[in-house]
Amino acid sequence: MTIRRIVPNLTTPSQESMAENSGFYGLLGFEEVMNMGWVTTLASPSNPTAQISFLTHDETAPVIPDLSVEVEDVDAVYAQVCASGAEIVHDLRDEEWGVRRFFVRDPEGRVVNVLEHRGA
Repeated sequence: MTIRRIVPNLTTPSQESMAENSGFYGLLGFEEVMNMGWVTTLASPSNPTAQISFLTHDETAPVIPDLSVEVEDVDAVYAQVCASGAEIVHDLRDEEWGVRRFFVRDPEGRVVNVLEHRGA
């Protein structure tokens, strides 16, 4: 299995808070690479896989995940996770913004968003 990137997802109460966080993390060199209103992702211009996301909610899932892990083959990972008996929090699905993803709960109760980017 190939992991492409890992992104911490931080809950924020409002779009105003997202803007404040973007400004703060901009001081550390991060730049906005995605803003969908409910989620903003910042990345390092010199290392685009070094990212952090801020979410007010999740558009299609029941919870905000704590962590996102982008993999090369999400279907294979989903099959392996299901076979392990781990709790699936959000079933595997294609999202309108170009990712295929599912959420799983880790042994400590954290929710992990496992995703694969799909071609446009």
